[in-house]
Amino acid sequence: MKILAFGDLHGNYLKVLDYLNNNNLDLIIITGDITNFGPAELGEEILNEISQFNIPVLTIPGNCDPITIHSKIENSKAINIHGRSVIIKDIGICGFGGSNPTPFNTPLEFEEIQIYEEARKVFEIVSKQRILLFITHAPPYGTKTDQLTSGDHVGSKSIRKIIEEFQPTLNICGHIHESKGVDKIGITQVINPGELSDGYGCLIHIDDFAENPEVKAEITKL
Repeated sequence: MKILAFGDLHGNYLKVLDYLNNNNLDLIIITGDITNFGPAELGEEILNEISQFNIPVLTIPGNCDPITIHSKIENSKAINIHGRSVIIKDIGICGFGGSNPTPFNTPLEFEEIQIYEEARKVFEIVSKQRILLFITHAPPYGTKTDQLTSGDHVGSKSIRKIIEEFQPTLNICGHIHESKGVDKIGITQVINPGELSDGYGCLIHIDDFAENPEVKAEITKL
């Protein structure tokens, strides 16, 4: 299986359309901030544009998407996995969008306890799958993927706790634009691919026919 994951579009998505038109993929995953504070209708339009290639699209909203984005995702051709999980073959995929609280009072922020409780519930549904993908907008706290230019860590402690408890194969996140990078928490690989608006995404290759499937993921320039 070949998956392209990206996020932080902030309304700028045209770069990915050429890539999708010229590359074969099995799945697209969007990690939030589809719009730049709306409007929600633009989010639906963008998701439908990305879905035109007949490749399944899973998405979560980001903290810079309006609260009404959820209904527009449901109206689109994409599948909303915020607070939900799906199973594709033996791959369990869990999602949690928005972010932990920020100083900017953005539209979709959640208290840490809510993040933990809701994400834990969806993880329990797919925890027996051989491969687990945790799709979040906010990165886990205390990693190379959640640092501001000041060096301060601003990711979610609850997302980190979930990763420590369930040890998913891969966590794809975003949110902190200046922290494009890769890290590990236990056996979990954590990747913040950077902004799609700058042309970055993450390519994931899964040999899902192997008895012990290997997962390879890397940041790529589209």
